[in-house]
Amino acid sequence: MLFAPKNKGQGLVEYALILVLVVLLVWAVILLLGPTIGNVFSTLNNSLESF
Repeated sequence: MLFAPKNKGQGLVEYALILVLVVLLVWAVILLLGPTIGNVFSTLNNSLESF
């Protein structure tokens, strides 16, 4: 084995791509559900203020 292929760079690129896909998925979910979640917290805040 005089020449061994180096696969470390390939593994890092694959992990980076997976990380980017997860970040994009979370970002899209936050954009889609953000207003709904904000309304839930606003309603909860308003109901707590009435006590």
